[in-house]
Amino acid sequence: MLNIWVVMPTCLPLVLRRCHACASERFLTSGKFRVNANHKLIDAWLLALCTACGDTTKLTVLERANVRSVRPELLDRMHDNDPGLAAELLQDPVVRRRNRIALDWDGAWCLDTGGPDHLDREVLDVSVRFAARIPVRPVRLIAEGCGLSRAEVERLIAEGKLVSAVRLSGKLSGDFTFTLKR
Repeated sequence: MLNIWVVMPTCLPLVLRRCHACASERFLTSGKFRVNANHKLIDAWLLALCTACGDTTKLTVLERANVRSVRPELLDRMHDNDPGLAAELLQDPVVRRRNRIALDWDGAWCLDTGGPDHLDREVLDVSVRFAARIPVRPVRLIAEGCGLSRAEVERLIAEGKLVSAVRLSGKLSGDFTFTLKR
C-alpha cells in the first residue's frame, strides 16, 4: 500500500538579502504589497522587514509595467495584501533572480505523514509530495516520518534496505518516492 506524505509550508520563509542599514541578512515578509501608479505605468513591491533593525526593503514585483498589461485579479490580490500571492511570488524564480534573494525555509514547513499507523510494516512504500518548492534533505524527511535517526536512515541506504529512483543525499524540492524494507 502506497503512503502519501506531504511537505507543507507553515508560514512564509525568511528572505536572505543584506540589509543596507545594519548588515543583517534576514528579512521577514508579512505579505503586504505597495502599489504605485504613474499615469499609464505601474510599479508593485512586496515589503519585507529586517529581523535585526526593522528596516523595510521592497522586493520588486512589477516595474514600469503598462497598467493594461497587468491582470485585474493580480492587481486586486496585491491591493488586498494576499499572503497566498506573497508565497507564490517568493517562490517565483524570476522574482528571486530580479531581487537577488534566496529563501530560508528553516522552521517554515512541516511533514504530514497521515498518522503513525505505517511504522510497524515490513515494507513501506511512500510517495513524498511537496505543496511548495521547499528544499529539504530526503534523509531528514525519512528520519522524521519513520521516527528514526538520520544515522539509522544513512545505514539503511548503505545496506540497500532504503531505495529510491532519486538520489537521497543532498536536497530535493520536488516529489519523489522511496521504499523501505525492514
